[in-house]
Amino acid sequence: TTTSFSQTTGSVAVPTNANAIHFQYAVGGGSGGMRGADYDKAGGESAGPAGASGAYLSDVVFSVTSGETLTITAGAAGSAGTGVYNGSSGAGGNTTVTGTTTGDILTLNGGGSASVSGGGVQGPLRSNSASTGGSLGTLATRLTSGTTTDGLNITTFNSGPVGSFNQAGVGVAGANPGNCGGDNCTIGGGAGGDSYAGNVSGGAGGPNGSTGGTAGTRGSGGGGGGTEPGSSSGAAGGAGEVNYRFIRIA
Repeated sequence: TTTSFSQTTGSVAVPTNANAIHFQYAVGGGSGGMRGADYDKAGGESAGPAGASGAYLSDVVFSVTSGETLTITAGAAGSAGTGVYNGSSGAGGNTTVTGTTTGDILTLNGGGSASVSGGGVQGPLRSNSASTGGSLGTLATRLTSGTTTDGLNITTFNSGPVGSFNQAGVGVAGANPGNCGGDNCTIGGGAGGDSYAGNVSGGAGGPNGSTGGTAGTRGSGGGGGGTEPGSSSGAAGGAGEVNYRFIRIA
């Protein structure tokens, strides 16, 4: 019979007689956001570009072999960038599943780093580079029809974040507000890229020097820091995740 959902990673044995795996959801790690930057006499201020979300699956089914061992890895969260005038944030880790018999089942790449360069206390204003959404890597052939031995029609699987069967897609970049004009102008940090096709929000951007960006969740990007008064820090991305169960399709 169909097993309960699990988030166990590492080495996982496929149960006897199971021949398929249903991923209710899976996503690569989100990348971190950069901090904001303020200046003495640069004639402007800089907002922190936000982190990006990882690629995702929602209610997708793949074939597996009874008794084989799967190696399951959930992508790590990308760290916040700490550089004020130069530096980059941490990229999100990749979420992967590989079988000893089936081979590579999925690779969901994490969000790419945001970065900043070329600024200084007296100016010029720094250049701010946006993060990049995680790409879909290897995907084994997805099953699009079938009924389990205990009567579940796989096309009715729709309990994942996207809310419909057989969904997969790339992550999205975080917002990159850039620079504002005029000394001591106020500009908020970028919002982190949403994950699961917009169904899980990214971290919020920090409005100013007293409040930093907020962290992403469930593979979404971390928020960037804002500026004036002072400047605030960016935040980490959301860790990747997997949630799956084993089934037998008749």
